[in-house]
Amino acid sequence: MSAGKAGTENTDVVRRWRTHADDCVLLDGFHALKHALRFGAEIPLVLTSDRQGVLDLAADLAPDVAGALAARAVDVPDDVLRTLVPRLHPTRIAALAVRPSRTARLAALSDTARRAPVVVLDQPRNLGNAGAVIRLAAGFGATGVVTTGPLDPWHSTVVRGAAGLHFATAVERLSVPELPAGPLFALDPEGKDIRSYVLPDDALLAFGSERGGLSPELRDRADHLVSLPMRSQVSSYNLATSVGMTLFHWSAGHEFG
Repeated sequence: MSAGKAGTENTDVVRRWRTHADDCVLLDGFHALKHALRFGAEIPLVLTSDRQGVLDLAADLAPDVAGALAARAVDVPDDVLRTLVPRLHPTRIAALAVRPSRTARLAALSDTARRAPVVVLDQPRNLGNAGAVIRLAAGFGATGVVTTGPLDPWHSTVVRGAAGLHFATAVERLSVPELPAGPLFALDPEGKDIRSYVLPDDALLAFGSERGGLSPELRDRADHLVSLPMRSQVSSYNLATSVGMTLFHWSAGHEFG
């Protein structure tokens, strides 16, 4: 391929990327893209500066998406890709995905017959922690993850931390009055031991911020304050650990497909 033709094609790819970027979610790295493909995301553009390396990775780790990846991946020079994704993942691949319909997300969250809890992060501060929680929630088959407060749960850093598993569960930002119906169990050090409860499938499981704990508004909305077993003189668990322990407690007796 001539340098002129390559340059024209690169310019076209950059233009297409920038056309879609404002309305799409950045999938940064192989694992985020892998999960988005598995869970049916609409992906208008996939760029890589190591196409063969990515295809080899797919063949080794995710053969179920190898064909879809091969059909979509466009090879571009590394310097071009880095102008579009400054913090490029070591796997040297990035994609844009259409964010699922908010109407569909809200319908899933508000379904009164839901068969798995909704995780509520009350005023979270850390993007990486939010991503880790979404990854956990997807793994346990939770109905969704709702955040209150200013943090955008679809921020690219959150999507990266969740390894693209936003597409496997309903992720939304709501105010406390907008939370779905259902019994709300809020984690609090002064709450009753969670082991004394059977958590219902339609529960809301609420967790306070990393520093401030539960907001007064969320605490007032709670039906039950519950606590995790913890050795005395240990201050707290981190957020993802707390969510994981709580979902594990709910999951007892459930089967996962």
